[in-house]
Amino acid sequence: MIPGTNSSVVRLSCRVVARVIQVFAVYVVVHGHYSPGGGFQGGGLLAAAVILMRIGEGKQASQFELPSRHALLIGSFGALIFFLSGVVNALSGGRYLQYDKQPFGSLSPADLHYWQILVVEVGVALAVMAILVAIFDKMMEGPDDA
Repeated sequence: MIPGTNSSVVRLSCRVVARVIQVFAVYVVVHGHYSPGGGFQGGGLLAAAVILMRIGEGKQASQFELPSRHALLIGSFGALIFFLSGVVNALSGGRYLQYDKQPFGSLSPADLHYWQILVVEVGVALAVMAILVAIFDKMMEGPDDA
């Protein structure tokens, strides 16, 4: 069980630092399709922000960030985004995750590549973030929470 802290300085610091981490995580995800970084690293940073809030505020007070009961659902949704973005390409005559074979109108192959990688990175980030938070929550359960 994560009890949280009684210190208002620690709680405020955790809130501020978590928001900075979240902004940087979004930057890492968005720039991951043409620079180092991406979905896995951004998802790890997002999970670190949520876990920091869990440690600073306590598990019950930090459920607004990411409810424990929704973590596996969000993780599954992220994996589904990744899976479906590859299946759409395969059904359009290309190979799995072949970015220039999508049935999306008049976009150039470069634009298709750009947008599909961004969608894949967002799906991976959601999956990684939610699963890491779910693992943390499960590890922190006490005998009375199970």
